[in-house]
Amino acid sequence: MNGIHDMGGMHGLGPILPEPNEPVFHDRWEARMFGVSAAMIYPPAFSTDQYRFLVERMPPAAYLSQSYYEHWYFACALVLIEAGMVTLSELSTGQAVPSSTRRDDAMRAGDVEAAIAKEGKCSRETASAPRFALGQRVTTRNMHPTQHTRLPRYARGRSGSIYRCHGAYVFPDTNARGDGECPQDLYTVTFAARELWGPDAGRNDKVYLDLWDSYLEPA
Repeated sequence: MNGIHDMGGMHGLGPILPEPNEPVFHDRWEARMFGVSAAMIYPPAFSTDQYRFLVERMPPAAYLSQSYYEHWYFACALVLIEAGMVTLSELSTGQAVPSSTRRDDAMRAGDVEAAIAKEGKCSRETASAPRFALGQRVTTRNMHPTQHTRLPRYARGRSGSIYRCHGAYVFPDTNARGDGECPQDLYTVTFAARELWGPDAGRNDKVYLDLWDSYLEPA
């Protein structure tokens, strides 16, 4: 699997070519990378949103040429370096420097099942009512943030209808920066495919996107 397939609708990258009978992991190191990244989101001070933002900080040439789990390695290495928990020398040699401080707060085997069960639970309680009603027409903001967002590039400045309101969820844009969860209502918005892709899209096709309140304005 190559990471260029999750570029948010950017043009010019060619078609997605599924690999027939693709294995879960192509090599043992990929499985190990999966486990390392899962353990690093424990304790909850480090979030999936922050992890995604770290991947987006890869130099473009590296992002486009490296594989899916190489992206994961980059994010894990970067957060450890920036936190002062490891040095480039330690990463390259696999040996701790003599002056490093030993830690004992790694995830224990008995904590794994509970951590996996809790992961991804991002719904929150809020006192405010949803701003939009089912069936209401909305337009997405034409925004171009320099940091992480879950509003796809191809859906910006496009109009659709509220299909479902899920309640309040952690807002990934602020959570990715470490600026707090800032929960807000999350909606499923349905778009005509031609609204997003133009007249070459199927006449009756639709696209459903989960979008946060601050991405939307009344149409």
